[in-house]
Amino acid sequence: MKYALFTHVPWPEDSDHVKLFAQAADEVKLAEDLGFSSAWIAEHHFSRYSMGSSSLMLASYIAGQTKRIRLGTGVLIPTLHHPIRLAEDTATMDAVSGGRLDVGFGRGLFGYEYNGFNVSSETSQERFQESINIIQGLWTTPEFSYDGQFYNLNKVSLVPPPVQSPHPPIHIAATRTPATLDYCISQGFNLCIAVVQDTKPAIALLHRFVNKASEAGLDRPTSEVPFFRYFYVAETTEQARRDTEAHVNWILDIMQYRSTFVGGGSEVYHRMQDWIDTRTEPPTSYDYVYDNRAIIGDPDYCIAKIEELKSQGVEYFGVNFAMGGLSPDKVLKSMELFAKEVMPHVGQPVRVGV
Repeated sequence: MKYALFTHVPWPEDSDHVKLFAQAADEVKLAEDLGFSSAWIAEHHFSRYSMGSSSLMLASYIAGQTKRIRLGTGVLIPTLHHPIRLAEDTATMDAVSGGRLDVGFGRGLFGYEYNGFNVSSETSQERFQESINIIQGLWTTPEFSYDGQFYNLNKVSLVPPPVQSPHPPIHIAATRTPATLDYCISQGFNLCIAVVQDTKPAIALLHRFVNKASEAGLDRPTSEVPFFRYFYVAETTEQARRDTEAHVNWILDIMQYRSTFVGGGSEVYHRMQDWIDTRTEPPTSYDYVYDNRAIIGDPDYCIAKIEELKSQGVEYFGVNFAMGGLSPDKVLKSMELFAKEVMPHVGQPVRVGV
């Protein structure tokens, strides 16, 4: 069994953003000690939902404090960046980490991010594919040229080149759009499955990817597809729910609140409680997330739920412990309990490096 850690580095009100970065690094260092294969950092912008606006910079910071664990982007949004810049930054990250970078790409979920960058979402699929094609070309081709719809390059040589050959592994988040999954398979890339997707359709997506890849003559085992869920284990299920409910609700609240800023602006410098007191529609409930996107409970419950995922093909299990302001001591304690009481029963970790 392979295990992955995931964080979007949430920033609740009254929390110190500098300490949150350090806490994220501490989680990854412990994950490395516990035998996790990888740790993935999300990219998001303009919201307390996530401080991953410079996820590669944060990954580089963590790379300097770790030795073996692979570091993934879950996911970079290439439509919001110039592809040369992303090619340079990812290649540099691959070099400074000693070839430990996994690159996840996605088109993003939030229109306000496109608006903030003044990028049209109407052509996001075309821009997404073109950007990745350019990045891959720059990684692998000296004096790379490209004549596209959005970008034109003339004999551009990437400095530095990536360490991994031919380039870092590429994963595509293809949560909703069939065209994205088709592109992923046509280019021979791998898949990654987001924590925000319900488990039942996520399993269906995993099977669809493997089957369509096989039809295309590709061997894409599920052991290479990180499958992320909200996760927390405690001594009792009652404690696990008690520890996480307010923090899962914070995630649901901030996602709903942020979506109300349709004409620009941001919730960052407003009090979310003021909006909660006046909103007219409830968000998704904690119980819904508990039943459909999370594994939260005592060790026996968590073992049973992971075994259920394994029976449906999941071999690369990704966990998001750090939910919306959950204290770092509880996060680390849950990680240690996971390693001690759950991992031995569902599969010892496939360790990376030496």
